[in-house]
Amino acid sequence: MIPAALPALARAVTAAALLMAVTACTEDSTPSPAPSSSSASSLPAGTPERPATGPAPTTPSGRSSALKIRITIDGTPVDTTLNNSDAARDFAAQLPLTLNLTDFHQNEKIADLPRRLSTSGAPSGVHPRTGDLAYYAPWGNLAIYYRDGSPSAGNDLIILGHLPESATARLAGDDEVGVTIDNVP
Repeated sequence: MIPAALPALARAVTAAALLMAVTACTEDSTPSPAPSSSSASSLPAGTPERPATGPAPTTPSGRSSALKIRITIDGTPVDTTLNNSDAARDFAAQLPLTLNLTDFHQNEKIADLPRRLSTSGAPSGVHPRTGDLAYYAPWGNLAIYYRDGSPSAGNDLIILGHLPESATARLAGDDEVGVTIDNVP
């Protein structure tokens, strides 16, 4: 090897090692499960897939745990898990809330929040599932999905947490549903 090429080679090896270390530490580097044949064609390229019945992603291992809140839907309390995103923590800071949710696209109930949430670090491309609690940044509203939603390619839809699917049936019936949302004591 030519001695003059050694410094360039050393820089290239160092840069490659640094790049591999950084990519290994990000959430996006986690392999996602193979998409099912029914959902693979409906997702935009690069949209992370989650199991249909699983909770919203929380945090990488070794970081703080998810937040617990209680949503009372027409008098029935439902314990709900928020993930540890900036937006979810910002949402929890607004609690307690009393909201009137209205139907939107026959798959979610929505309501305006008192103030907009932080979108710092929001992932791009999500596919909302039944039970997801989400924030739609362009409108500043909260959404609770009682049926699977359409994939969102940008970072305008942020999953905040997840309700048990058994609780979502209460949302499907009426056009408007009253809810209170509070921290779990």
